[in-house]
Amino acid sequence: MIYSEKVMDHFQNPRNVGTIQDADGVGKVGNPVCGDMMEFYIKVKDNRIADVKFKTFGCGAAIAVSSMVSEMARGKTLEEAMAITNDDVAEELDGLPKNKLHCSNLGADALHKAIENYREKKLDPEKESGEKAEKEDKEECSCPYCEGPVEGLEEVCRSCHVEFDRCDDCDRVLSKEDEKCPHCGATKVRV
Repeated sequence: MIYSEKVMDHFQNPRNVGTIQDADGVGKVGNPVCGDMMEFYIKVKDNRIADVKFKTFGCGAAIAVSSMVSEMARGKTLEEAMAITNDDVAEELDGLPKNKLHCSNLGADALHKAIENYREKKLDPEKESGEKAEKEDKEECSCPYCEGPVEGLEEVCRSCHVEFDRCDDCDRVLSKEDEKCPHCGATKVRV
């Protein structure tokens, strides 16, 4: 598989990696087929994206796409950032292999979800406080990897087929493959 120099640069030297603790908007997307997960955090000032960070779990193309989307979005108005398409991202990276084009969809989608989350909070400020309780409830009912529905304590996610286990410390769902809990960071005890 041949990647452009820009893809390799953004993969090896990703820009804007991390989280924003008091983010104005957060957007999370995942593709259960390939396992790529992206989460974007934005700070908005005067209708512009003043800061943007991301966390990505996935292939080199997914990391490069997240880095490029963050660069493309920084300083743009919300409307300009919402207009960023997967084609724009792929073009900025000087192309992606055909089997990796879905990564550019994920990057643009995660950014758009963060902007939508910001707009929802702005329209309904009380939603933000209720969101935390709703999110905690949702996490018990959805796969932490693809957000697919999980009924009760299933052993395998129906969407992405991850085998589940429970953290001994926080009792939340995690993959049997995880060495550490993605929620509380506790090291998993192997029996």
